[in-house]
Amino acid sequence: MADSSFDVVSKVDSMEVENAINQARKEVEQRYDFKGVGADVSLSGETIMIKANTEERANAVLDVLQSKFIKRGMSIKVLDTGEPYPSGKEYRIESKLKEGIDQATAKKLNKLIRDEGPKSVKSQIQGDELRVSSKSRDDLQATMALLKGADVDVALQFVNYR
Repeated sequence: MADSSFDVVSKVDSMEVENAINQARKEVEQRYDFKGVGADVSLSGETIMIKANTEERANAVLDVLQSKFIKRGMSIKVLDTGEPYPSGKEYRIESKLKEGIDQATAKKLNKLIRDEGPKSVKSQIQGDELRVSSKSRDDLQATMALLKGADVDVALQFVNYR
C-alpha cells in the first residue's frame, strides 16, 4: 500500500477577503457611532487600509473588520496588522495579508511533528508548504490535530489529503 499524505499550507481566499471587507465597509457606513468620522476600509492588492479621524475610531473599525473575517470562517492570523499612525488629519492602520508558510515557521512545524507526532509520520518542506506523509491515515489525522493545536502565527489549512 502506498503512503498517504497531505499538505499543510497557508492560503487566503481572495473572494472571502473582498466579501469581508465589503461587509465591514457597509457596517461602518451604517453605524451611528461612525457617522462623520471619515471611517473607511479599502483593499488594494495585498494591503487593507483602515482610515478614521481618531486612533480609537481606527481601532474600532479594525475590530469590525476582524469580526467580519471571523464570521466568514477565516482566521485573523492572515492579517499582519500594524500600529495606527497619523497621516494628515486622519489616523491609518495598514494591514497586509499573509500567505504561505515562511521557512522559520515550516522548520518549527517540522520539529513539532518529529518530536510530538506519531513515529511513522514523515514531513518535508516544499517551498512555502509542508508535505506530511505516513502509511497510517490515523497517524496523519493525529498529526492534523497536533498542528491545529500548535501555537503558530499563520493560519494553517490541510489540502491534498490522500
